[in-house]
Amino acid sequence: MAAPQPEPGRCAYFVARKKRFCRMVPALGWRFCGEHGQQEKENDRKRIPCPLDPKHTVYEDQLQKHLKKCNSREKPKPVYFVQDINAGLKDVAEIPEKQVTLSSLSKEELENLIIKLKKATNGLELDLKEQILSHKALHEALNDPKNGESAFKHLKQQVDGKHKKRDSVFERLQVDIQHLCLNKVPSLEKKRLPVVGIGKHLCGAATDLALRCLVESYATCCEGENEEPAAKRPKNDKTEMADKSSADNERNKEDFKPVAGIVIALCCHHKCDWTHYVGREFFQSVGLGPVEFHYFQRMSSWATCGMRETITTTSEENEDHTNNTEEHDQPYSKTESGFDTLQGLPVEERKEIGALCKLLIDHGRIKYLQQRGYRATLQYYTESALRQKKDQKCNSPTFLEDNRLK
Repeated sequence: MAAPQPEPGRCAYFVARKKRFCRMVPALGWRFCGEHGQQEKENDRKRIPCPLDPKHTVYEDQLQKHLKKCNSREKPKPVYFVQDINAGLKDVAEIPEKQVTLSSLSKEELENLIIKLKKATNGLELDLKEQILSHKALHEALNDPKNGESAFKHLKQQVDGKHKKRDSVFERLQVDIQHLCLNKVPSLEKKRLPVVGIGKHLCGAATDLALRCLVESYATCCEGENEEPAAKRPKNDKTEMADKSSADNERNKEDFKPVAGIVIALCCHHKCDWTHYVGREFFQSVGLGPVEFHYFQRMSSWATCGMRETITTTSEENEDHTNNTEEHDQPYSKTESGFDTLQGLPVEERKEIGALCKLLIDHGRIKYLQQRGYRATLQYYTESALRQKKDQKCNSPTFLEDNRLK
């Protein structure tokens, strides 16, 4: 059997970890790309790991030049960067130092966890309302016969870019949500605009960071400014007109809602973190804490991509699964799923337990919003058939909507 060869025009370096050749394009006349240039026998220049990020390399004689433009270099912080403003819990003593995996628990301990879960979710709404919304911006594309079935499904799930032809201004904020202070964003600070938060892939803890960013960072700050007393002014012949204008301004302040609404497609409950979770108060009110939260967020994966009936696959199947798995999926783990301990638990019951874990975590978020004067609800936003397909890919079908109470 002939030895494998790189694709024409591609790097000749064989990546052992991926069991294939590098797919980068080398410079004209070279066999290897810049990343693997050290493999060239005729190349005397030495490549070293970048000190800012050892995941990539750089020519040693160009190190200083590279450090000035490396994407991993520390950049100046924008004005809206406030360290850990949306992080949440400051007292790390509340979090156990060592968190035990599910597989390390005895059958009795897992059964006790499940009892606690069912007790905490008793009385919660299990049958969520289905509300499928559409926008006229998509209708033309959806009715275009040139779009095939795959494009049709894609369009039904995504609306990005459909509004770019309109007279709108777009601004991208390159900052971690954990450190984003919205009221310091120049365009919002200047115009005092109401905000609508939309989240499509706010994995796990990112949902909690976003909620705190909107509800605590932006809304609270704006409301505080609106409560400032009006400055005194001397009386004159225009007092009546000024009073009318002042009254109009007061009515506008009353109607102004810093956060007009929030819509979040929830996903990746297994990536939630007690440190950032906004529903801690709810958890504690039902007798739960960080330990139970740790297990429940792991068990939430049972609802969709958790414990399969068949766990033995060939190496080729594993590689295909890795290549096709979406970035939001949780890879199957026999150890984390506690498979040995729960072998006698039916698959359908495990799925039910996983769904309850998700519901409990999301209900804590609902309570958080309701306590701050919002109407909040969990709803399905896609058809049942599409939800089932998404479940196979570990995406949560639930939908979070909240609007400010008047």
